[in-house]
Amino acid sequence: MRISQQQARTWFEQARTAHLASADDVGRPHLVPVVFAVRATVIVTAVDHKPKTTTNLKRLRNIASNPHVALLVDHYEDDWSRLWWVRADGEAVLAEPGEQPDLLAALVAKYPQYQQNPPTGTLIVTQVSRWTGWSAAEP
Repeated sequence: MRISQQQARTWFEQARTAHLASADDVGRPHLVPVVFAVRATVIVTAVDHKPKTTTNLKRLRNIASNPHVALLVDHYEDDWSRLWWVRADGEAVLAEPGEQPDLLAALVAKYPQYQQNPPTGTLIVTQVSRWTGWSAAEP
């Protein structure tokens, strides 16, 4: 059953991870897991210190050419009456951490791993235009 935008936002904000979907300029999709923080109608994630094969990341190139993104959080249990998912659709921009210190602080506050080693890479800042979701049971 559909859930309210407020319930979708609440469940999304409480989640620890999400999946970021972007697409290149010809529409080829790209999906990656991310950690994130929510502030009002903005979701922020960062390129952090975890090992990567390159800093020229596909998600960054995609957003630079096509800012439309979606972020998905889902909950699975073997008891399927407890399944749910929520999605945030919006437009993303790329920013440096120094340009958005409040958003960087939100990530550091949410994830203890960032307290000793905050992200120094590009931030992906998504202005959410729509929260949607579904639950197998009444929330």
